[in-house]
Parts: sequence; C-alpha cells; structure tokens
Amino acid sequence: MAAQAPDSVLTADGRIAGPAAARRSAQVAQPGHHTDRKVIFASSLGTMFEWYDFYLYGSLAGIIAKQFFTGLDPTSAFIFALLSFAAGFIVRPFGALVFGRLGDMIGRKYTFLVTIVIMGLTTFLVGILPTYATLGVFAPIVLIALRMLQGLALGGEYGGAATYVAEHAPPGKRGFYTSWIQTTATVGLLLSLLVILGVRNLMSDEAFVEWGWRIPFLVSIGLLAVSVWIRLSLSESPAFQRIKAQGKVSRAPLTESFTHWKNLRLVLLALFGLVAGQAVVWYTGQFYTLFFLTNVLRVDLTTANILLAIALLIGTPFFIVFGALSDRVGRKPIIMAGLLLAVLTYFPLFHALTQAANPDLAQAQSQAEVVVTAARRDCSFGGKPVAREIDFRTSCDIAKRYLAEKSVSYTNASALGGRATVRIGDTVIAAPSGRVVGHSFDDESKAAIAAFKKEVGAALKAAGYPDQADPDKMNKPLIVGILVVLMIYVTMVYGPIAAALVELFPTRIRYTSMSLPYHAGNGWFGGMLPTISFAMVAANGNMYHGLWYPIVIAAVTLVIGLLFFRETKDVNIYATD
Repeated sequence: MAAQAPDSVLTADGRIAGPAAARRSAQVAQPGHHTDRKVIFASSLGTMFEWYDFYLYGSLAGIIAKQFFTGLDPTSAFIFALLSFAAGFIVRPFGALVFGRLGDMIGRKYTFLVTIVIMGLTTFLVGILPTYATLGVFAPIVLIALRMLQGLALGGEYGGAATYVAEHAPPGKRGFYTSWIQTTATVGLLLSLLVILGVRNLMSDEAFVEWGWRIPFLVSIGLLAVSVWIRLSLSESPAFQRIKAQGKVSRAPLTESFTHWKNLRLVLLALFGLVAGQAVVWYTGQFYTLFFLTNVLRVDLTTANILLAIALLIGTPFFIVFGALSDRVGRKPIIMAGLLLAVLTYFPLFHALTQAANPDLAQAQSQAEVVVTAARRDCSFGGKPVAREIDFRTSCDIAKRYLAEKSVSYTNASALGGRATVRIGDTVIAAPSGRVVGHSFDDESKAAIAAFKKEVGAALKAAGYPDQADPDKMNKPLIVGILVVLMIYVTMVYGPIAAALVELFPTRIRYTSMSLPYHAGNGWFGGMLPTISFAMVAANGNMYHGLWYPIVIAAVTLVIGLLFFRETKDVNIYATD
C-alpha cells in the first residue's frame, strides 16, 4: 500500500485524501470533534433502551413465574423463572463472539444497529406470548428461546457501544466519555421499574398479574423505532476508518483474540482481574437487593421498586463522577476500592437492611431462632431446586420446604435419626413424612402435612414472625441510604471499566476481545447471581448465606487485579497493533 502523505487524512468512506481534501474531511478523521456529544447521546440512548428490554424480565420475575411455570411448586417456579432470566446471560458471551467478530470486520456502527433490532423484536414477542395455561409446556420453552435471543443481541451491543464512544473520545477523557455508556444499564433498569410502576397504578393488582404485565414489553416496539432512527444517523468510528484505509482490518478476529497468547492473556486478565468482580457487585447492588427486599424481607413489590428507583436516581450520577475521576487517578484504584468495600461491608449492610425494612422479622429472629434438626441423609431439599410437592417426602424436606415458602431463615442441626423437628424459640414441632400413592400423597400424609404447617405457622406467628413487612414500621430513609451505598459500590466498579477494557486491546480486534470477557463476566458470574444466591439460601436456610457468592468472587477478582492488572488510562488506543 502506498505511504500516506504527512498532511493527508482519512475520509468518511475510508479513502486517503491529500492536502486539498484534508481541510474538508479533517473533522471525520479526528476524535474529539463537536459531534462527540451526538455520538455519546445516540449510543447511550440506544443502549439504554436495550437494557430496558433486557431487564423488564428480571423486574417481573415473580409474575412471570406464575404465568409460565405454573406446573411447579412456588419455590421451584421462582427458581425456574430466575433460571430463564439467567438464560439470557448465559448466551451473552456467544453473542459477543458472533457480533464482536462482525464489528471488527465490517465496522462498529452497523453491527450494533443489528443487535438493537433483534433485542426490540424479541422483547415485543415476549409481550404477546401465550402463557402456560394456553400453550402448556411450550410456553416456557418459547420464553427461554426468546430470552436467549435477547442475550445474543446484548452480547453484541455493549462492546460495540463502548468501543464506538471510546474511539471518538479525545485523549484524557475516555473515562468520562464511556461512563455515559455505563449509566445506561442502570437507567434502563430504572426506566423498566418506572414503566412497571406506572402501569400498575393504572389498574388493579389482579389485572396487572393477569395481563397488565405485558404492556411494558409491548411499548418496547416504540423504543426500537426511536433507537434505529437515531443510530442510522451515525458515522463509523475514526479508529476503524483508519485501520480500514490502511488495510489492517482483521480477517480473523476470533483467531487473533483467542489463539495468540499475547491477546488471550489480556482476555483472561480482563475476565478474572476486572469483570467477574465488577459483575457480582453490580448485580448484588441492583438486582439481588430487589429480590432480597421482596422475597426474603417480604416488602411489597411496589414499595420495593419505589425505594430502589429513588436509590438509582441518587446513585446514577456517580457513574460519571468515577468515570471522570478515573481519567485523573486511573481505572485500577477506583475499581479495586469498590471491590474491597463490597467484600468488607456486604454482611453488615444486609443485616442493617433487614432491621430497616422489616424490624419485626429482625426482632423475631433475635428472640426466637428457628432451628431444623434432622439426619443429613434425610435432607435433599437443597439438591432439588426444581421439584413438585411430592418430591419432598422425608420429614426434613417437608419441614425445610415449608420454611422456604414462608421465607423463614433457619439454622441446621444434625441428628442421628428419627423425624426432623423444627424449633421456634422454645416450641419444638416434629415434621411428618409423606407417602405417595399414584401422583399425590395419600390422605393420611396430606392431613399430617397440613396439620404440621398449621402448627408451625401458629408458632411463627406467636413468636412474632410477620407474613409481610409492616409499611408503618419501615425506616424508608435508612433503606434508601443503604441502597445508595450499595449503588455507590456499583458505580465505582462499573463507571471506569468500559474505558479500561477498550484500552487493553488493539483496534483491529478490540470489539471481539473486550466483548467476550465483559459478557462472560457479567453474563455468567453476574447474571447467575440471583439464581445461585437464592438457591444457596434455600439449601442452607440462612437468609444471608447467598451473599457468600458475590463476596468470594469479588475477593478473588480483587487479588488478581491488584497483582496483575496494569493501569491503562494513558495508552494510545489508536495504535493498530
């Protein structure tokens, strides 16, 4: 290829222009032009709409469990609903591979235009999908398939948007520019909560559960139209134009990214030294808190959504704060500090959340501890996250299943044999076993189980265990304060990470290389967090036991990041090698 003249530039279509054309096209070749604000706005708005589509499902998981998994018992249905929520996360790395490859070969703009179309259409289809009552087992199968398509689309979206914005940013402002992309996941979640709250307030609870939940999914078709119109007006990024004009576009980005040790090492470092910990902190602060409030502390869904929405509004600007700060002090110190704070404070913060949201529950737990005593060989409840009622036949499983349905936290004690017992304060109740005839318990077992549940329920009530959190006793300012603290941790680990990932990899394979660790970390480590943590609580009994999952992952990432991740804020991201 002929050498480029010293004063030549690249035009929008990738050609090399001489001095006469330089004056006309210089603005296309140079990042930092006044059109950057349009780039940030257009990229962020489209990505926000895509996150809105994706997180509607998580915000409505409880209702979706009732609509699509009615063939299972309530605990299993909720876990299965969370698993279908997680299905979208599981396939995100595969979307990163497919669309990342396209983004490095044909360009950033058109690739993430395709991803948003896929996301918008699949979200709309969820809104019109018949439920289990109409389609039977095919309803959850189709639902999971649509969730997987959403995950594939999201796998290609984020890497494209972050790369596109970073490649337009002037030196010294990449953290600030890309931090706007980082707000989109939270703003998309907030938008989903606000739309859900708005729809709920327009109808009765019964109508919302029956059909109103579909409306937030259906309005996504309008958001899709807006997003496509905006993105069609964008031009390709300057960095990609350069390598295209120089003939340095990668012909095999997957091979270069994952078979060359120099690049593969960076991919692994990005995954285990940055993204895995960031992911669990993000999903703990913005998703697990909602599950904890509603399913463990028994706060009604509307109140929990309002409190979380307030915290999101307060905390969201800190994405920009920490993104801009990372341009000055570096990405690493801020991300590592956020991980450390999460590891050290999650347990006390969630204990304080219990005291603030459901003080009656906190008092009952301190005064009348619940203990299940049973022979270990009789306890399989934790090993059957998806099961029917008759699958729990031993006295231990029947006792634990009922306590899990009531969201009662308990501790375990071992016995050599005999029937399992439930101790509530000073009251000890023996649990029955169940005998199955055909496809149900026999009459004697049904009567014994019903009597056991009635007796345990009465003992829990006498000990002060509430069925629901009392709104009049909630310390709502303290709840919001705790949620804001958790949100600050999210902004610390997430605000600077897009810039850090972009800066790790060369232009020719950047889209592919950064997308895979980001979506593997957030899709697998983060996206599975609600399901794994909820199952850990169901298996162990202690309501705080699920926190060990994000704490351990964050701690491992902290150690790896401190030892091996080198600061990236001053690297030249326009280098082609």
